Amino acid sequence: MKTIGKQPKAIFLAIALLIGFAPQAFAARIKDLASIKGIRNNQLVGYGLVVGLDGTGDKAGTGFTVQSLANMIERLGIHVDQNSISVKNVAAVMVTADVPPFSKIGNKIDVLVSSIGDAKSLLGGTLLLTPLRGVDRKVYALAQGPISVGGFSAGGAGGGGVTKNHPTVGRISTGATVEREIPVSIQGKYELVIALSHADFTTAVRVREAINHRFGQVLARTMDSGSLNLKIPEDFRERVVEMVATVENLEVTPDAVARVVLNEKTGTVVIGDNVRISTVAVAHGNLSIQIKERTVVSQPLPFAPAPPEGTDTRQFEPDEGVVIGPGGQTVVAPDSDVTVQEENNRLLLVPSGSTIGELVRVLNAIGVTPRDLITIFQSIKAAGALHAELKLI
Repeated sequence: MKTIGKQPKAIFLAIALLIGFAPQAFAARIKDLASIKGIRNNQLVGYGLVVGLDGTGDKAGTGFTVQSLANMIERLGIHVDQNSISVKNVAAVMVTADVPPFSKIGNKIDVLVSSIGDAKSLLGGTLLLTPLRGVDRKVYALAQGPISVGGFSAGGAGGGGVTKNHPTVGRISTGATVEREIPVSIQGKYELVIALSHADFTTAVRVREAINHRFGQVLARTMDSGSLNLKIPEDFRERVVEMVATVENLEVTPDAVARVVLNEKTGTVVIGDNVRISTVAVAHGNLSIQIKERTVVSQPLPFAPAPPEGTDTRQFEPDEGVVIGPGGQTVVAPDSDVTVQEENNRLLLVPSGSTIGELVRVLNAIGVTPRDLITIFQSIKAAGALHAELKLI
């Protein structure tokens, strides 16, 4: 059984106390809770070649890399035979990028370069001119430049090696230039749609009230739990950007569903502020079972006599303290040692309506670990005393 050290437990206790004594509500800007419908990033993708690698490129059997390199050289006016091309210094890659809204021709954006062949590393490579296309297959940007990997891979002829980070994926900062603008305009709009990042009826109503109170008239109305319709008044028709800037800086207290998130893979437990429980008694004890297996070797004494005829030679018996081996042979016997230990923890009562801070203090009093909390919360939920959504990831 694995045990959690004092340091992770202390970290959990500190986080839990911070959560327990935190203010009951906080305000966030609308720009952090929502976005304007239609104003978003657009994804681009392209296929390219990385050259200049130090023997860490694709192997000769990677057909698409050889074909791509041959086609590129052919377009430069040099005819080559594909069978005579070595691609150990070349790697085929996929290039991806996000174009922010309102990007103009000539703006620079970052690109991510990922190997799609069997290259060992992109360290020291240079991406050749690669067109980046949208879902409509039109070219919106061109990417080129040296790749920053942030890691390395080194190996010997015997098969061993050392790898740091992920050397087959790299980034080119401001490595692409926007060549086509994505048409987006909000000037002259009569209305806009505000989309909440997390749909919630209470939060949507609070956003509506904040906007209408700020402008002194009914401009926002809720469409559903995840969106609001914002009417643009006549005096803001030519100043929509100014109005959006005013709206997105308004502060609203968001609401959320009471939820407990459990991650069994890492032992992480996240408890929401609105979690409440009914009266319940909690006791948690660990049962540890340890089994040690070892083998005992029985070595016959010198000049040990052979067993009588008809004796089972697969067994050995002590005879007046002398071990008689089966025909003078060494015998190996298994030996098991089983230990069972159960903790004796106290039974503690958690009163009805307990807040997250009270719950954390009670659970810490019986010495639970984050992994123990996973089992405890599942048991409380099964008992019907946990008034929150229990989510396992």
